[in-house]
Amino acid sequence: MQKISEKEFKQLADYIKANYGIYLKDEKQTLLTGRLSNVLEQKNFASFAEYFDYIVADKTGDAVVTLIDKITTNHTFFMREVDHFNFFKEKVLPQLASNSKNKDLRIWSAGCSSGEEPYTLAMIIDEFFGMDKKLWDTKILATDISSKVLDIALGGVYTNDRISTIPAFWKLNYFQKLEKEQSVLIPKIRNEVIYRKFNLMDKTFAFKKKFHVIFCRNVMIYFDNKTKIDLVKKFYDLCEPGGYLFIGHSESLNRNETEYKYIQPAVYRKEF
Repeated sequence: MQKISEKEFKQLADYIKANYGIYLKDEKQTLLTGRLSNVLEQKNFASFAEYFDYIVADKTGDAVVTLIDKITTNHTFFMREVDHFNFFKEKVLPQLASNSKNKDLRIWSAGCSSGEEPYTLAMIIDEFFGMDKKLWDTKILATDISSKVLDIALGGVYTNDRISTIPAFWKLNYFQKLEKEQSVLIPKIRNEVIYRKFNLMDKTFAFKKKFHVIFCRNVMIYFDNKTKIDLVKKFYDLCEPGGYLFIGHSESLNRNETEYKYIQPAVYRKEF
């Protein structure tokens, strides 16, 4: 396995942080080496410096896609941090439904990974509205920087053990069984989610309309404090008055550094 020098690690780490916000501390050298070593072997690079030059020079974007896929951690599952979904169903949806004038709910799953979070939201919304669902526009925008996980999410296919955490009613109504112990979400739910590749470090977020709810959970743990503050400010500006931001339970916002109002652990709201 190729060894990485401190200079090479800093070069890669600085590039990753500047372009994707992911902050790799010095103790992550071993992790980075392990995840990228097979790429260096496949491409016959003699050093990480040579690999870095390849990334910067590549105009196709393929090199960066591979880099991001290798370094990002995409651990997720259906109903993760279930109290968030309960709060969304019991408090947020009734509020938004009663206040909506155009029957239009705009929800963003930022850092959606392999799709479990936005699909969970889609099933909750379908169950909540029932027969009235056809009267509403409730499409969910789901974004990630990893092409690999977005491909998985688009397919909507999961092993049966991956859907073991969801209610039996959902398994029966929203999934079709496949071979090899797999199940696929029905088109009715898959079509409710719009997947896009998106970098949260982009300078501008060119969305035409603001969001009622933003989920960005267990993403900012990889960012330093300034990057997190800047991103949360963008979220706030993109939120409708009365809109919500959900973050991971291992994350928190300093109340002196955000205009969001704390509601409960890992849930914040933009006041009217």
